[in-house]
Amino acid sequence: MARFQLVPVRLSWTALLAVAHLTYLLVGAIIFQILEREAESNNRNHFQLEKLHFLTNYTCLDGEALEQFVQVILDAWEKGVNPSGNSTNPSNWDFSSSFFFAGTVVTTIGYGNLSPSTVSGQVFCVFYALCGIPLNLAFLKQLGKCLTVHLGRLERGMVSVVPHKQAVEAMAVGLFFITGSLLFLVIPPLLFSYVEGWTFGEGFYFAFITLSTIGFGDYVVGTDPGKEYISLYRSLAGIWIIFALAWLALILNMGARIMEHVVFLTHPGFKKQEEEEEVSPSKLEDTSKI
Repeated sequence: MARFQLVPVRLSWTALLAVAHLTYLLVGAIIFQILEREAESNNRNHFQLEKLHFLTNYTCLDGEALEQFVQVILDAWEKGVNPSGNSTNPSNWDFSSSFFFAGTVVTTIGYGNLSPSTVSGQVFCVFYALCGIPLNLAFLKQLGKCLTVHLGRLERGMVSVVPHKQAVEAMAVGLFFITGSLLFLVIPPLLFSYVEGWTFGEGFYFAFITLSTIGFGDYVVGTDPGKEYISLYRSLAGIWIIFALAWLALILNMGARIMEHVVFLTHPGFKKQEEEEEVSPSKLEDTSKI
């Protein structure tokens, strides 16, 4: 009889984190969609009824009626319903939008233009963030290590061309910065500008505010009710955020190291002081043992 043997499959830590991260986002998107979409539909229908009631009954508008209607508009906006258009506006809680929202939760961007309106959605969001933020940080850290490995390979590949090590490091870092800038800070704003009808400056502003996790919410992709977006548009934007954050974190870390190196070169006393501060704790430990 033939014997079947299980072949062990080796899965790298990076791949495991990537799969876990993607699975976590998919699960979060599905649950957010289940919890929030029906409530959004009810809020949207309620707002449309209020608009019809307003147009039917308030032929001569006074100040009090206007204030009441403004309050209705504000309530609808706080619940994620766009006051313009009608009830056929794209849902804020379809799968693509829910995936994008899940990404903004675990990356702590928090645009503020959309939030759970149901108690169950709010409770789930709290626990989802508690587990998702550490997972996202671990994934970004591992992704940064992978980028560092590729940067090291790039440096080793350039050694044969340029013999000086410092020149090779500078060229590799420069090439890494230029390539990443094109992929994450130039091409995406161009696409956002084309799809959303923004200027390139507005697209670049959105990209930077997003990747710096400031997230003002004044510019958010996929929210214009007058435009028809492809179904995966906001999901792709969420994936762009994840990888661009890893690249930007590595660039900022490299920038901090370069600034530190420049300061130590121009002010050698700072380096000596830092070395003394690193040595002093070990001396205290030795004296405590005595």
